[in-house]
Amino acid sequence: MNTPTTTTVQDKILQTAEQLIYQNGIHAMGMDLLVRTSGVARKSIYRYYATKDEVAVHALSARDIRWMAWFRSETDKAPTPEARILNMFAVLKGWFESEGFRGCAFINTAGEIGDPADPVRQLAKAHKQKLFDYVLELCQPLGVAQPEMLAKQLLILIDGAITLARVMADHSAAYSARDVAELLLKSARINEPPLLTPIV
Repeated sequence: MNTPTTTTVQDKILQTAEQLIYQNGIHAMGMDLLVRTSGVARKSIYRYYATKDEVAVHALSARDIRWMAWFRSETDKAPTPEARILNMFAVLKGWFESEGFRGCAFINTAGEIGDPADPVRQLAKAHKQKLFDYVLELCQPLGVAQPEMLAKQLLILIDGAITLARVMADHSAAYSARDVAELLLKSARINEPPLLTPIV
């Protein structure tokens, strides 16, 4: 996933903040580090953002939009909804192997924040909801009995693969997840109960 070219002071602040957060986490991104790394004066940063937390939320919001647009664009290169579902994992593998991969920024940052009502946690939740909605969009044309359940199972595979790739440095986790996705799709096609049943 490419980072856009800096065009304005505000872009530079947000792009630098995003890179620092992704590399080191929100707590490690202090204003002093942001000033040094971005080359933007503290007074200029405060002209746009009142606090470090506000910078973080705006930077992560920009990443959310860009990451989802990239993921959809790459996944949608496959010709059919079922092929796109499987292609998601090939797209993920390419991301895992890219320079600077450090897992999901939203899982990472949510893990740093204890308060579920914190804007960063809410943003992480919204990001995962967008990802779920896209996967559901791919599942609905398949004509399966429970597309929402299938989409949830696929989301678990996606996030599981991302976590293994980050924690275990196992890029092949994407293809392991794809293998399970193929089983889920096969099960759905022949109208068998899902392999992963919800916990009641």
